[in-house]
Parts: sequence; structure tokens; C-alpha cells
Amino acid sequence: MALTHQRAKGRLSLGFSAAGGRTRLDEVYQTDPCRALTPAPDPGEPVTAVLITTAGGLTGGDSLQLDIAAGVGSDLLCTPQAAEKIYRATAEETASIDVRLGAASGARLEWLPQEMILFDGARLRRSVTLDLAGDAICLAGDITVFGRIARGERLSEGLLFDRWQIRRDGRLVWTDSLRLDGAIGETLGHPAGFAGAVAQALILAQLPEVAAERDRLRDLIRENGMRAGATILDGLLLVRLLNDDAAALRREFALLWAVLRPALGREPVMPRHWRF
Repeated sequence: MALTHQRAKGRLSLGFSAAGGRTRLDEVYQTDPCRALTPAPDPGEPVTAVLITTAGGLTGGDSLQLDIAAGVGSDLLCTPQAAEKIYRATAEETASIDVRLGAASGARLEWLPQEMILFDGARLRRSVTLDLAGDAICLAGDITVFGRIARGERLSEGLLFDRWQIRRDGRLVWTDSLRLDGAIGETLGHPAGFAGAVAQALILAQLPEVAAERDRLRDLIRENGMRAGATILDGLLLVRLLNDDAAALRREFALLWAVLRPALGREPVMPRHWRF
């Protein structure tokens, strides 16, 4: 008897509200393999949602839908428990991830990623949409690793279609799409592509005094010799990083991210749930 793959069709929906200066989780819907834990936050940290994929990773035909809503005046940190693994898939099947984040008026939302590791032959379509109020504060990011680098594997074939969109008060302020297909190894190695990088990272922030934050990051990038850049587009801070060492890129990402956390009322260190 031929074995068939049991498709994962997970959904996680969380809604947070604020009352009396406190944030609480008041809406939750989850189906396997998606789960969320809300451990007691460390001193100085906000309400924290730790996201878990119990399947351990995704392969062709699997899909996840994540909806996170930070209500008026709420303060929230969302972070995965571990790296997301995207396994090899056949050419006929593609995994999908749909992430929708919302931050209402006066909300503070921190979407702190772990690495997304693309195994060689992985096929993934991902969409990330942020709907922000004009006075919301938001810090969001992504880390993508092209292959199981610690095992000497590089991403040489497969598919990655990754689309980000950010709306402020309903108006589209930034969109970006990345498509890697076909001879992916050549694109990653080409000087006009990723120039040999095995990992990339993205930081997006809607913050007060955004120009000062950009200048602070540029100083750090220059002082540490990072392959990175920081700019402002329509009031949105955008940072990109590349590295030919995935562990080094994670350290650089953490250094820049921690510098931005005080703008959300946090300490300038990475949260405990992210470090371990």
C-alpha cells in the first residue's frame, strides 16, 4: 500500500485588547498544527504569545494561516518557539503560509521571528500583511536561511515566493515580492543576486523619531562591518541584512533589533524566549 502524506491545514487567530492599562488575550482560535502559549512575561516585557507548529515543519501541500490582532492601546510580543523548517517537496506540491498582523490605534506590536530554514528542494509561498493604524508602533521582521547550512546543504532547487505588504490607515505604503525558482543556487551565488549569502534578514518598523533610529542603525552597521542597509520609505524604517554565515546573521539581527526595542518601551535586550 502506498503511503500518502497527511496535509497540515493549521490556523491560529489571536485577538488582544487593553483595559486599565493591561493587555489581555480575549479571542483565540487554533487548529493543528498551530498552537500559542502565553507564558508569564519577564519583568519589563509585555504580554507574550509564543507560537508553535507541532508538526515540526511544513512540506508540499501543507498550509498555515496566522491572524494576530493587537487592539486599541494593547502591548504585545509575538515570537515562535523555534525555527520553522520547510522540507523538500515534489514539483506538484507547494506549502503556503499566510500571516496577517494588525495593530490598532495606540497599540504596540512586536513580531519577532526565528529563522525560517528552507531545505534543498523546498517549495513555499508566503504572504505577510500588516495593517497598522497611523499612531501604532510596530516592529516586525524575518530571517530566511537558504539550506541546512550546518550540514553543508545549500538551497539549489525548489521555490520561494515571498510577498510582504504594509498598510497604514488602509493605505498601501510598502510592498515587496521575492521569487526564487529554477536555478536558485546560481541566483544566490551571483554578484547581482545574493552574492553568496546563505541567509537574509528583514526588519520593518513604524516608530516615533524614525530618522534618529535609522541613523543609529547605520552607525552600528558601519562599525560592525555588516552587509546591511537601513532606509526610510514613507515613514517606514526598512533594514535588510545578508551574510554567508547564518549564525553570524542571527547575531547581527539581534544586535540591530535590540537597539530598536526601547522605542516600544522595552529593554534593549532580546527577550528570553527568543534567546533559548
